Amino acid sequence: MTIAWFAFVVVVGASLISACLLVTLFSTALRVGDSELAWRKRVSVALFVVCGLVVALGVYLIVPALHAFG
Repeated sequence: MTIAWFAFVVVVGASLISACLLVTLFSTALRVGDSELAWRKRVSVALFVVCGLVVALGVYLIVPALHAFG
């Protein structure tokens, strides 16, 4: 059994980039939402929705049962 090192490096890089993106989006949503202005609340909710979509995409990519057969 051999290890495909390039594929391993690609997976590690993609994991690091997606984790950093998710943390950045979430923390930005917290910072923006820490105000009483209405537009900042809407932007904060939109960023939280994007965080949820990123997580949902990650779950979709990981769980093979969610992929269409055919």
